[in-house]
Amino acid sequence: MSQFEDIPKDRLSGSLRRGAVKKHVAAIHVSGKLSLLQRKLSNVLLLNAYDSLTSQSTHRIDARTLCLMIGYNSNDTDTLKAALRGLAETVAEWDMLDADGQQEWGVSSLLAFARLKSGICEYAYSPALAEKLHDPKIFALINLNIQRRFTSGHALALYENCYRFVRTGSTGWWSLDLFRRLMGVADSPYYDEFKHLNAKIIKPGVAEVNRTSNIIITPELQKMGRAVTGIRFLITENPQLSILDLDDGEGVRNSDTYARLRRLGVSDRLARQWIAEHGEALVLQKMNYVSGQEGVRNPAGYLAKVLNEGEEAATGKGRAVSPRNPARPLTLRAQQLERVRDLAAARTPTQRDADRRLFLARVQGAAREDFERHGWMSALNAAAIRDFWAEVFPDAFEGLE
Repeated sequence: MSQFEDIPKDRLSGSLRRGAVKKHVAAIHVSGKLSLLQRKLSNVLLLNAYDSLTSQSTHRIDARTLCLMIGYNSNDTDTLKAALRGLAETVAEWDMLDADGQQEWGVSSLLAFARLKSGICEYAYSPALAEKLHDPKIFALINLNIQRRFTSGHALALYENCYRFVRTGSTGWWSLDLFRRLMGVADSPYYDEFKHLNAKIIKPGVAEVNRTSNIIITPELQKMGRAVTGIRFLITENPQLSILDLDDGEGVRNSDTYARLRRLGVSDRLARQWIAEHGEALVLQKMNYVSGQEGVRNPAGYLAKVLNEGEEAATGKGRAVSPRNPARPLTLRAQQLERVRDLAAARTPTQRDADRRLFLARVQGAAREDFERHGWMSALNAAAIRDFWAEVFPDAFEGLE
């Protein structure tokens, strides 16, 4: 089942994690052969759009972020156009039980449209496909850090189709016809012979998955006489690379720190991100600090500033004044810092990661170390940071005094 599986695990229910996936997970098959670039591209586009799949008809991501996240560091827009064209020309087909237990079949192009304009990629899914893609029962998490390690589209497809069964330990039996479809080689007569399929797809795919990813897979064959009729893969976690797997959030959500963040109005994703980045002890310490300040109108926003800039910067050189009512007018530098902080906070997690990587590629030595330590608040990189955000948003600093 060619899946788009880079969806956060917090979207999955506890019963799905426990293995009820066998009965309830639907299948979305992709016809035709997707290249490695196209497969990675489809995953990143879906990750970028996932939170608003059913509430927005179109989605946007800047093109350089898109290229970076798929590991394509090039200004060759023709290649990106060709990959987007391929997704628009590729058919997705589903065959599943709906909420009432009725069988439902459907078909749609992977992308309803895509366009590149002024450095922005805008795209859309058909309403029917968007609804299916947003169903949390369909997907498991695929870490983009793992995805970028793959060099073969067939191996990535094999990983995607096996990883969703990691909790159950086996894919179950697939007919060879279905397996060829999942690997995108159903239209090639060369792979009708199992020896070719095994030599070119199965063996190298298994080797790359086991070498590259956070799971170990073992193929088993089903035979009728001497003829191979089916295949399944046994799946175990790869202890050497399990660190690449993202926290599913279950442990974090049971903590008091997480609960306090949520009561402050911090979103689920941001609460888990802060705890992962800063550590539960530091987040708790800063929350206690914020709760002890008077005149704070927006505790969540103030906490974000304290975590990102430190207590002194957040309170005006150490004075505990309300961040909404500073004791003196902000300097131009301080206004620029606030604008940068707001711009960075408004980006999606995917875009924030890409922004940092893109900026880090511009600096070296002490400047790079200072940015790694202080992020967008790095004083040593002030001018470069301003130029970077002015390139992303040309009117970013208009109106500052």
